[in-house]
Amino acid sequence: MSQQIRRILVRSIDDITVEHVPAPTADEGELLVRTAVVGVCGTDTHAAQGHHPFMPLPYHPGHEAVGVVAAVGPGADGFAPGDRIIVEPNLFCGQCPQCRSGRYNICEELKVFGCQTPGAMTDLFTIPADRVHRIPEGMTDIEAALVEPLATPVHAVTKAGDLTGRTVVVLGAGPIGLLVLAAARHAGAAKIALTDLLPGKRERALRLGADAALAADAADLTEQARAALGGPVDMVFGCVAREQSMAQATDLVTKGGRIIAVGVGAAGTTPIRLDLIQDREISVEGTLMYTAEDYRTAIALIASGAVDTDEIVTGTFPLEEAAKAFTASLAPEHVKVLVTVEAS
Repeated sequence: MSQQIRRILVRSIDDITVEHVPAPTADEGELLVRTAVVGVCGTDTHAAQGHHPFMPLPYHPGHEAVGVVAAVGPGADGFAPGDRIIVEPNLFCGQCPQCRSGRYNICEELKVFGCQTPGAMTDLFTIPADRVHRIPEGMTDIEAALVEPLATPVHAVTKAGDLTGRTVVVLGAGPIGLLVLAAARHAGAAKIALTDLLPGKRERALRLGADAALAADAADLTEQARAALGGPVDMVFGCVAREQSMAQATDLVTKGGRIIAVGVGAAGTTPIRLDLIQDREISVEGTLMYTAEDYRTAIALIASGAVDTDEIVTGTFPLEEAAKAFTASLAPEHVKVLVTVEAS
């Protein structure tokens, strides 16, 4: 009888269970990895609530994954059992025009490990060897678990262009917004303000180095932001997926400024002020995931101490309590919730 492992199945936010399934084996070019830590992402909770436009239910979560190589499949050269790794979860075709140009994060056939395929919220999983990065010596599993979440803001900041001396507003002080703060500061932004509805999240943003933290529902938000930043807002990063956030971004940004849409919106129509975008020559751009270069930057940033892990990671739960981890991730007092996996 084959070895059985635990694996989390999400049918809805109220129906998250532990399955027992046969252990996988590493095929050609694959690694068999024992999960150490896996994050609960906003993508996960959106999907569990039925709000994610590209993730049907049920699904097997776990794209923010840290683990240890348990076995090496044929052709997966350069790895050995015991190697500590971080998963880069975008699974791409390598053949489409986007892949050939190096933009495999927007592959025309893109699937995401732990979103459209079974992920790492399990005891053991397999992954192509070219989809992992080694963890540097001295980096803890908890620190390594923030590499994937940080890589998305790193990519967004890179898409924004040169931030040296620029003023920035980040809409949303959740995990992605707070990590955009770190990435934008590293990229040379002169002043950064974050917005959020919750006072506790605004206070955390200030502790993490924001120049200002503003109430997202303030009637005079634009005036407050300009006063706090000492002038016009050059760049807005939208890290919340609400209809009003695009309207806020358009009001906030100066003529010739840029809006980077980072948060995943629900399917449907979002009102947008095309008159202002045209009249002010505002650029609006989406950003999806990351590439290997963004991962390398994120690893270096965390290794340098640029991210306060204790402020970002606010809860950990064992695999058997994954349902509690999802619930906690939705609670306003939490930023990043992790699931830790010990051998069953």
